[in-house]
Amino acid sequence: MSTVSIHVLDAVTGTPAAGVAVTLTDASGVAVAAAQTDPDGRVGSLAADLTPGIYRVRFDTGNYFATREVTAFYPEVVIAFEISDGDGHYHVPLLLSPFAYSTYRGS
Repeated sequence: MSTVSIHVLDAVTGTPAAGVAVTLTDASGVAVAAAQTDPDGRVGSLAADLTPGIYRVRFDTGNYFATREVTAFYPEVVIAFEISDGDGHYHVPLLLSPFAYSTYRGS
């Protein structure tokens, strides 16, 4: 079955974004897993044994920036992605700043 991992980097400080709450939901919006990024900005295994389908990972960026007393435009980032290989590893990185973000299919 497929696995999902996460990595969040703070582009302003150039450091890992520790303590970001992350929630994974399936296509119908049912929560599959939840965690917080570790000191390296990672969740090594957010979920495992996932079947093919569409999933959404929600990053609580508003709380992350609020605890650092930084004004930010995006209170959350939601990334939809598709698991097509039932035995694959899916890495979802997020490069974050208060007014922009980017992502890509990681390895």
